[in-house]
Amino acid sequence: MSKQEKKNILITGGAGFIGSNTLEFLFKKYPNYNFIVLDALTYAGDIKNIPDYIKESKNFKFWYGDIRNTKLVEHLISQVDTVIHFAAETHVSRSIYDDANFFETDVMGTHRVTNAVLRNREKIKRFIHISTSEVYGTALKKKMDELHDLNPASPYAAAKVGADRLVYSYVNTYGIPAVIIRPFNMYGPKQHLEKLIPRFITSCILNEPLTIHGSGNSERDFTYVEDLVRAIDLILHAPDSKVKGEVFNVGSEKSISINKIAFIITRLMKNIYKKHKIKYQQSTMNNIGDRPGQVFRHTADASKIKKILGWKPAIVFEEGLEMTINWYLENKDWWQDKIWMRHVPVETDKGKMEMH
Repeated sequence: MSKQEKKNILITGGAGFIGSNTLEFLFKKYPNYNFIVLDALTYAGDIKNIPDYIKESKNFKFWYGDIRNTKLVEHLISQVDTVIHFAAETHVSRSIYDDANFFETDVMGTHRVTNAVLRNREKIKRFIHISTSEVYGTALKKKMDELHDLNPASPYAAAKVGADRLVYSYVNTYGIPAVIIRPFNMYGPKQHLEKLIPRFITSCILNEPLTIHGSGNSERDFTYVEDLVRAIDLILHAPDSKVKGEVFNVGSEKSISINKIAFIITRLMKNIYKKHKIKYQQSTMNNIGDRPGQVFRHTADASKIKKILGWKPAIVFEEGLEMTINWYLENKDWWQDKIWMRHVPVETDKGKMEMH
């Protein structure tokens, strides 16, 4: 790689689940790139997510701070040519529990970042905004492409719609070099325990019942985190003519029910324990009331990113699940102090308070 191709990249939310996985992947692949991470280290961000060899590198700087801090954001963006914007509040149940923080961070925080990109338009070559498939709401057709209606079903989804369309409006108004990615459900190492798959995995490890919202028949499209990171890498290095101003879904194009996920995880756990000659106590299922704002089916149409950039998922669901289970088994010290954050109190549509 020539010296002229060197990039200076700001990753907002780089100590979070997807942000830290992205940082680690790009840092290894592009050793001459410079990286800055801005993270407020809220409950979902953890400085331990960034390996020591990165933190000790001359090509890395960490800034503790909030994306709503205009001066700080503008200062950092003035030093780079690329921005990957992950920083956001991301959990549906938590958005029902405390929605104000979601709009302040996801919408107003994105406004600060996007404005700073605009102010530095002569320097910024690529601005990747990480949106979410939750902006679509429940699927209106078998697979959801990028033209699917935006029907947010929760405060989190509504906040992400606001951020998504704000970035897009700056593309139309000012021509900023933005690309919007809408990942479907992600899973993998370092994901917070509030999310479905790590919650199920840790419940199995702790011999607890697996909490399932409603019937468990709602379906999601799950993609292993490294597959999303590879998509980000492709978008980061694609020519403007292919990606500027575009929206890309990233998903497996296959949906699976929550009940089936619970079944597969318990089966994989049993096999892993058997391999290590450890007795495994089968976890039971505990169905509670359905979560308000529930989305009943999400299945990606990822044909656009396949056609334009040649991306496709490399990790099949059960393979990714087994790798994820092994990571949580081997990193109990990472998640044990987060157990109390797996559930939040949510008032249902019938006025009942439940832990979701």
